[in-house]
Amino acid sequence: MQNSRELEARRDLAAAHRLAVRDGLNEGTWNHLSVMSPDDPDVMLISPGYMHWSQVTASNLAAVGPDGEPVSGDSRPTVAGWIIHYPVHQAVPDAKCLMHVHSPYITALSMKKDVRLDTCSSQQAAQFHDDVAYFEVYDGLLNSEDEGQRMADAMGGKRVLMLRNHGAMVAGRDVANTYVDLYQLERACMYQVLAMNGGGDLAQIPDDIAKAMAVQAREGHSEQHFGAMRRLIDAKEPDYAT
Repeated sequence: MQNSRELEARRDLAAAHRLAVRDGLNEGTWNHLSVMSPDDPDVMLISPGYMHWSQVTASNLAAVGPDGEPVSGDSRPTVAGWIIHYPVHQAVPDAKCLMHVHSPYITALSMKKDVRLDTCSSQQAAQFHDDVAYFEVYDGLLNSEDEGQRMADAMGGKRVLMLRNHGAMVAGRDVANTYVDLYQLERACMYQVLAMNGGGDLAQIPDDIAKAMAVQAREGHSEQHFGAMRRLIDAKEPDYAT
């Protein structure tokens, strides 16, 4: 297929799609996960359009260049996937991988007026302390790449961009780190939504502890965690790697 570096990136990204289905992070055939090719900084690998994530494989991922056209194979992303992802990858060089989802609890929190992720409220949330940006204006029309550029401007150098009314985008240096962050973000939002429903104030982790936990998360062992998760897909759905 491809040489070893891109092939491994493809397999990681395909595994992330399959894991997202198992972890309840997907939404039918919508949303997009992408990673820039390690062999060509202009080529983006992204979810193939109009395909359920349980059917994504390393070979059917869309590979597109700066003009949005496929550089290999027949797969194409949706227009929304191109408009959102490619501009952010280009504007935020450290965002080698991007994961945009409408998962249940991330989306629920994004719908709450005047509510933001409380990064001192749980162990999971503290991993994102001082590392969350917000895109407050929803434009579901997605008519041009300007939308992606505005998202990039809002994200800055943060790992998480909460998208008002429709989920979040998580950025990372590779698939492993980004997927683990996405998984933990959904959990953080879930805990906050559940705790808020019970009324009362949320107990707070001290600010200095939350800051240290965020540093630890960014420098942690996501590769090992993702490797363990991917081994489940290796055992249960080995066709992802084809």
